[in-house]
Amino acid sequence: MKFPDDVRRQLLRRFNNKQREWLAASGHATTREVDTWPLEITLRVPTEAQALRQIEDVRRWVAAWQSWRGAGSLTWSERRWHKLGTQRVPERVLLADPAEVAQWIGEADRWERAAQRHRKLVARWPQLGARLARYYDLLADYNEVDYRRLVDLVAWLGKHPASNLYPRQLPVSGLDSKWLEGRKAVLADLVDAIRGESPGNGDFFQCCGLKTPPALIRLRLLERGLRARVGGLGDLSVPLQQLAELDLPASNVFIVENLQTGLAFDDLPGSVVIMQLGYAVDLLGRLPWVAQANCLYWGDLDTHGFAMLNRARSVLPGVQSQLMDAATLHSHRALWVEERVQHGAEALPWLTTEEQALYQALKSNVWGQCVRLEQERVAWNIAWQVLQQAI
Repeated sequence: MKFPDDVRRQLLRRFNNKQREWLAASGHATTREVDTWPLEITLRVPTEAQALRQIEDVRRWVAAWQSWRGAGSLTWSERRWHKLGTQRVPERVLLADPAEVAQWIGEADRWERAAQRHRKLVARWPQLGARLARYYDLLADYNEVDYRRLVDLVAWLGKHPASNLYPRQLPVSGLDSKWLEGRKAVLADLVDAIRGESPGNGDFFQCCGLKTPPALIRLRLLERGLRARVGGLGDLSVPLQQLAELDLPASNVFIVENLQTGLAFDDLPGSVVIMQLGYAVDLLGRLPWVAQANCLYWGDLDTHGFAMLNRARSVLPGVQSQLMDAATLHSHRALWVEERVQHGAEALPWLTTEEQALYQALKSNVWGQCVRLEQERVAWNIAWQVLQQAI
């Protein structure tokens, strides 16, 4: 027997599974949706034999439905039983539409707000269609100020597909970088839909025709002569394009993932250290003076460290790895930590045979679960000696 609480749990599961489909159909019912409604929930009326074994439970069940007040319609029927006589029992609940399901589970206000906004937006931009339904929580929960700002921004971007402006220059009331940062994905998706395009590559600036903020490269010049070429400055964050135009005759370019590691470097003849690029390390392929130098990469000894090395070598084929070998890993066993999520690739094509073997061993957990040696855990006196010898 299903009590009201059982029905509520069943409807909650169904609502969570079907809310997007129902939202997409709101305002223009499809044949499939017409066939779905009314939604029927049977209450599992017991047989007489079952009722005799649990008389008190049956009484509680009937009483619960007699006192029930809620959305939908409750159908009762009569059972003519040999021993218990004629009994009137609740048989099924019928729900006319998603709004009644939402009432049952305490989602009425959220559903109404989402459905109303969905109808208005699709009426304005039919191209949004089913794609908008994936944003149920947004439509249901955004306050009116955030919702209006989102709609105004989508409308402006839709009308100006190639403005080449920075977000700060957009004429949308209340727009600020903090508000924009967490909404880039949905904005790009909706703008693509309005323009009738399939989902793009996820690049917000490209999708919206906006000017991309310049990528900044953090580097240190480790020789007085190199520093003299930029007015004596030694620690710089420079836009990629400007750095590409700089005539910097560096003999050696160290690439390290960790900022503190890069700051620890002392002067070295003809050398530069570039820090904290992560997976953007392939940007270095756009710097002619880097491509002409002896390049050395030192990253964490884990699967992502090797994936970054692989990406660096895809644009700088001659880059040499430093302190990313089995000897370094095993001599620091006491300092191992666990890599939270390993890189997904089964093989990385730009690694050397030795690097590939170490990557595969880490992936296969040969020495333990998700073994990782962070760059910062290698003693600096040991690391600095290796780095000096490398040039």
